[in-house]
Amino acid sequence: MNGYLGVSRTVAYKYMAQAWRKPDSSYVKEIMQKRLIEWRKQPAIIRIEKPTRIDRARRLGYKDKPGYVVVRVRVRRGGLRKPRPRAGRRQKRMGVNKYKPAKSLRLIAEERAARKYPNLEVLNSYWVWEDGRSKWFEVILVDRTLLPDLHLGKGRGRVFRGLTSAGRKVRGLMA
Repeated sequence: MNGYLGVSRTVAYKYMAQAWRKPDSSYVKEIMQKRLIEWRKQPAIIRIEKPTRIDRARRLGYKDKPGYVVVRVRVRRGGLRKPRPRAGRRQKRMGVNKYKPAKSLRLIAEERAARKYPNLEVLNSYWVWEDGRSKWFEVILVDRTLLPDLHLGKGRGRVFRGLTSAGRKVRGLMA
């Protein structure tokens, strides 16, 4: 048994996951409200030392060794606006406000992280927190040169080809 007071790591992760499932009724909400004050002042994409939700990150493939990078991405919530038609009278297609993006905010966060770090490959991502204006996701990135044993497929840009779990969900491949 390795861990704090004889509790195994898997048991600790189980309790962490349970707390994150219902953050409003656990200790998570008050911790995150204090952290959000700092997070709002930080840039939209920031590299972090350790995952906020270690249990979730480990389940998605994160390991605490060289080659694995965790990035927190802030994405603005809400739908898209379509530019208003400039010329001519076209009432039928005048809609501007109620357009929804075809991608999830999680996939948008993964793509932004991949663009910011072009030498790294997106492994997976998970939701961390949200407020009325933004959603925060943590994206796990992998250095392909340091970890050639990971079978990530050929070529670059898994996220842009819809091969991450968020991309596969948008494409309708995950139930």
